[in-house]
Amino acid sequence: MASTQDTIRDFILTTFPGDGTEPAPDTDLLDAGIIDSIGVLTLVTWLEETFGFTVDDEDVVPENLGSIAGISAYVERKLTESGTA
Repeated sequence: MASTQDTIRDFILTTFPGDGTEPAPDTDLLDAGIIDSIGVLTLVTWLEETFGFTVDDEDVVPENLGSIAGISAYVERKLTESGTA
């Protein structure tokens, strides 16, 4: 079974292919031009559908959604909070 970070990385690479290079886990996806503001909405929808939790408006911040590592940590935290981890 793929790790949460692997699942997120695969989604990012498939949905936002960019220049074809794989971003490092801590690369700022917005600054690197991999994801734009519309891409953030796509990411939020995918997170909700894939992991089964609601991304609250106040959670849509760079710390949570700005990098693959940040997204992974956010997902793990939300799953732990909801008791589904």
